[in-house]
Amino acid sequence: MAIARVESRGNWFYVYDEKGYQTCTIPATGKTLVNFTSSSFTIRDTNHSYTYDEKGRQISTGLAY
Repeated sequence: MAIARVESRGNWFYVYDEKGYQTCTIPATGKTLVNFTSSSFTIRDTNHSYTYDEKGRQISTGLAY
């Protein structure tokens, strides 16, 4: 299953696959979407960036520049 769309609504990020099914939700309070690919998406807050897979599992964390 591939990521087709990531939406920010209210205090959540909603992730959808290519068939339009929601695959996960991630809290969005204080965070912004940086980018997404078909296999991952990255969000950031003031100090860190977080990368997640299509099921919402965190796969990496780094310092935000």
